[in-house]
Amino acid sequence: MAEIIRADTAGFCMGVDLALQKLNRVVQEESDGGPIRTFGPIIHNPHVLREYAALGVHPVEQPEEIQPNSRVVVRAHGIPKQIQEALENRGASLVDATCPKVKKAQRLIQDMSSKGHHLLLFGEREHPEVAGLLSYADSKAKVFESLQELQSLELQTGESYFLAAQTTQDRREFNAIVEAVRKRLFSDIPVFDTICDTTRQRQQEAVDIAGRVDIMVVVGGYESGNTRRLAQVVSTQGTPSLHIERAEELPTSLFEGVQRVGLTAGASTPSQVIQEVEEALHRLFQRA
Repeated sequence: MAEIIRADTAGFCMGVDLALQKLNRVVQEESDGGPIRTFGPIIHNPHVLREYAALGVHPVEQPEEIQPNSRVVVRAHGIPKQIQEALENRGASLVDATCPKVKKAQRLIQDMSSKGHHLLLFGEREHPEVAGLLSYADSKAKVFESLQELQSLELQTGESYFLAAQTTQDRREFNAIVEAVRKRLFSDIPVFDTICDTTRQRQQEAVDIAGRVDIMVVVGGYESGNTRRLAQVVSTQGTPSLHIERAEELPTSLFEGVQRVGLTAGASTPSQVIQEVEEALHRLFQRA
């Protein structure tokens, strides 16, 4: 029977866990208040979102959708400060469940921008966390998704820039970007390590396991940026990998002749879902 090596770091990170704890407290409160909403998905996992939808908690995407007496839980990714102001102006009761690591990055960016420095942010342009981070920067901030894109940006000589990253980015890629920037663009550019330690540990463990197995299974929402990056980190090791959301998606044929399987999961993946995938893998190999 094949061996399954499950990552110790698979599953909820601290920021996700805290966000869900805050939302659960709001759900459990006895209140005569209005409906409970989250601004954007509380986390990027369809299993979790379905559970909260069954409790009457639904995400909204625009402040105009919020009733004045609503209780609104800010998602773990954070929101732009302009959106927060708009929600407060509508009379909503806000519960801030932004990840502390994201909050720290927001404050750092605001502080540096207030001193006249311009942000160069390594991140996914369309990701909600990035939108929130940019709201704390000045109008000259720029986002890039690769070193190649950064090198193509028009940066003004004589301007002061600083470098930071979305909290769930690949640390090794960020380190390579920092090295290249200091060699080719600005030798003394301030660099702020805003990548979460948990992300680094999760990615490193996945790399270590990938070197010992025939195939890696990465579990998590397809909309989850940190899960997609985890799958990308694994794939760069040359080990075949599979990104799935749930156990039912496991393709039987892919595991024929496999002796060792690695199993990891993104920071927004519930332990129940990871366990279901592991049990499905065991059943699959028992039938082989």
